[in-house]
Amino acid sequence: MTSPLTHPVPGRWTPRLWGTLLVLCAAMFLDALDVSMVGVALPSIGSELDLSTSTLQWVVSGYILGYGGLLLLGGRTADLLGRRQVFLVALAVFALASLLGGLVDSGPLLIASRFIKGLSAAFTAPAGLSIITTTFAEGPLRNRALSIYTTCAATGFSMGLVLSGLLTEASWRLTMLLPAPIAVVALFAGLKLIPRSEREKGHGGYDIPGAVIGTASMLLLVFTVVQAPEAGWGSARTLLSFLTVAVLLTVFAGIERRSPSPLIRLGVLRSGSQVRAQLGAMAFFGSYVGFQFLVTLYMQSLLGWSALHTALAFLPAGALVALSSTKVGAVVDRFGTPRLIAAGFALMVAGYALFLRVDLDPVYATLILPTMLLIGAACALVFPSLNIQATNGVDDHEQGMVSGLLNTSVQVGGAIFLAVVTAVVTASSSAESSPQDVLDSYRTGLMVVTGIALAGLLITLPGLRARRQRESLVVARSDQSEQSDQSSQSEQSSQSSRTVAESESESERVAVHDR
Repeated sequence: MTSPLTHPVPGRWTPRLWGTLLVLCAAMFLDALDVSMVGVALPSIGSELDLSTSTLQWVVSGYILGYGGLLLLGGRTADLLGRRQVFLVALAVFALASLLGGLVDSGPLLIASRFIKGLSAAFTAPAGLSIITTTFAEGPLRNRALSIYTTCAATGFSMGLVLSGLLTEASWRLTMLLPAPIAVVALFAGLKLIPRSEREKGHGGYDIPGAVIGTASMLLLVFTVVQAPEAGWGSARTLLSFLTVAVLLTVFAGIERRSPSPLIRLGVLRSGSQVRAQLGAMAFFGSYVGFQFLVTLYMQSLLGWSALHTALAFLPAGALVALSSTKVGAVVDRFGTPRLIAAGFALMVAGYALFLRVDLDPVYATLILPTMLLIGAACALVFPSLNIQATNGVDDHEQGMVSGLLNTSVQVGGAIFLAVVTAVVTASSSAESSPQDVLDSYRTGLMVVTGIALAGLLITLPGLRARRQRESLVVARSDQSEQSDQSSQSEQSSQSSRTVAESESESERVAVHDR
């Protein structure tokens, strides 16, 4: 069911509808901003708070752990308790955690604030996405809204790099404090603008066992992946953790099959387009996070660029995504999500492959800039299309669940593939490495990144075949309808001829009788 906020004139939105979308975009912008902004500030944080490298890692990993581990619970909670309520409460917690993170003077408290921020984002992200998908009718209106929404996420991620470079020059605390006032403004605007949503009725109770086991399995999976490069992928601790995750996920699947109100209805994964959207999201974000990680190290460690210089190098990709935000929805309407996802992954593979040619003295205009533009175009096509494909055809009462599942795929994919890329680079390097040796190890990691994007492209291809089959069926039905219409017209013509003939015969008989 569509919200009454939707304007009755197709393609036109009311000011309140625009305001609602902007509030939701602001929250997603902050989520993405927070993920990327802290990276550049890490050296300053470690220096001021006297944190070791292993402890400093948890400033980033703490956020990922809370975000990726609780998304499934956040998505279903939005469906059951009301999307508006969950979104606004989580946004308030996000603002408080941002304020806390900028004021603390100890590593553990900073990590705790980051975990709380990740936890709150795990509720705002699926709640915000499901508010959009239940407010805007499926089709051109929703496609346009989702393209703007997902573009804000990509823009926030890109802008976080630039802003962190600028703010860290003054103080790393500003990178923690910046989201707080923006979140407060969005919160008060949301109280006025976001439509009230009803709680799901007749849902058969709450899936407490599923929530506990599902959340535990996601937390342990993200924790294991984050720690694996340090502990060793083949270590007993890592292998035992992965085994425990497998057992928990098996138990979780059994609970969900029997639950009258599951955290995830496993039947949604019988849809090929849904599975391709989830796997595509993992490959898309995993490859990009791995690429950004390696290129940041390459530019700062090998080329000696400043944090701001590095951030500006990434800016063309973010700018391209931002400029295309209002156009992608119309492109999706015309070509469909499978084609755009495939085209985007092809551009992404081309961009990563081009960057494999880098050396210790690159020319920005002929190598780095084309790569960034290709990746920016890929992000503009893939990310909105994945969101549209995942949420199309899903009932309103399950939009939060599917949104949580998609965001989980994004975060878990980012965590897993970043850890894999890090492990490959570490294995390819040695303690006594020359700059060229380090570059070669980065290039090995970039090959893995390119392979991940190529896998995403291959995952998408069956969707193109399915689309062509559907189009063939539509054409076949149209031909059959045409033939049916022609047959009907022929029958009507024959019937008419028979009627005329009978009428003429009757007239002749009457005339003979009269004579």
